[in-house]
Order: sequence, then structure tokens, then C-alpha cells
Amino acid sequence: MSELFLFNKPFQVMSQFTDSDGRANLSDYISIPAIYPAGRLDYDSEGLMILTGDGELQHQISHPRHKLAKTYWVQVEGDITGSAVAALQTGVQLNDGPTLPAAAKKIDEPEILWPRTPPVRFRANIPTSWLSLTITEGRNRQVRRMTAAVGFPTLRLIRASIGDWSIENLAPGEYTSLTLGPEFVRYKPSKSGKPHVSRNKTRTRPRRKHSP
Repeated sequence: MSELFLFNKPFQVMSQFTDSDGRANLSDYISIPAIYPAGRLDYDSEGLMILTGDGELQHQISHPRHKLAKTYWVQVEGDITGSAVAALQTGVQLNDGPTLPAAAKKIDEPEILWPRTPPVRFRANIPTSWLSLTITEGRNRQVRRMTAAVGFPTLRLIRASIGDWSIENLAPGEYTSLTLGPEFVRYKPSKSGKPHVSRNKTRTRPRRKHSP
């Protein structure tokens, strides 16, 4: 059996356990030895990270070859148009080549959204809007570049889910552990589309707050 940890990374926290510049990092929230992130999340992005001590599982979750879908809630500057959403669905041209088609749709502000510290800076004369964007690639700052390419810069970016795992019931800075059962030795969706996991074992508040 393998154990993995779901962590809701706050804004302006490094997705690693150390930082030479003294910025907030995973060690400010998680004190479990010998676990490592399965993929990264930008310093200025929020939301789901998966950590595990199983090296093969870590690789399968994080490697783009396995095309594990990642869904983001994206707040953009401006009232995003149907044509912009359609462009994201089709794929957009970036400086490192075209993106694969994405699942994109305009949404209302997520109900479980928490206040960000510091808050997003708005321009009074320009509205904002939200979209859900699901991609299977893992390019550097890809979502931000995609929304910019269709004319709507990203203001706030939250990773809501990776595969079937999500930040549901996790406040910023909280984590929970899951044990993968013997029938789930390596990550494969079940026939129902849901992962084979035990119930949540723990949910832990951050050990301390840390300002960058």
C-alpha cells in the first residue's frame, strides 16, 4: 500500500521544503519526513499539491506522459468572451508551440473560495470573471500564458484538482493523508472513474503562519 498527502498550498508559498531566500515553504505546514511533491505549483498560485514517499507513484502523478488531468479555477481580468473560451478549448499558440485542446468554461466565482492574503489588486473600471480550465500538459506557467494569449490576463490561479483528487474540504494550509489500497498499487482510475483510496486519515492545520 502507498500513502499520499493532499495539501492546499496557500498563495506565496514555495512548493518545496527549503528556500534559500527565506520564503514560506512546505516545511512551514508539513513536518512529515521522507515525502516529496509530485509536481510543482508556482509561488503565486494556490491550491492542490500531492506529496508522497513512493517514488514511482510520484513520477506517475507528475510526469506529463501520463496526462493526468489538472483542473484550475482562474480569475481573469475582464469579462471573458465565448470566443476566448472557444480558443482555449481548441488550443492556443504559445511561444513554445501550440497547446493541446483544453476543457474550458466560464463559471461563477467558486462557492468554497477563501480570501487571499494579500488580496488581488483590481482596477475599478475593469470587471473580472472566472473560468474552469482543465489541461493535461505541464508547461511552465502554462495557464497564465494561455489566458494571456486570448486577451484575458490571469489575476488569481487555484488548482482545484489533479485526476480524481481535489481540495474539497481542505482550507489553505491544511493537508490530509490517503492510503491507496492493495487493489490500487499504481495510479489508475477505477471503472467508475474514482480512485481506490481509504477514507481520510488525518487533516492537520498548519503548524505556523509565515509571511514571505
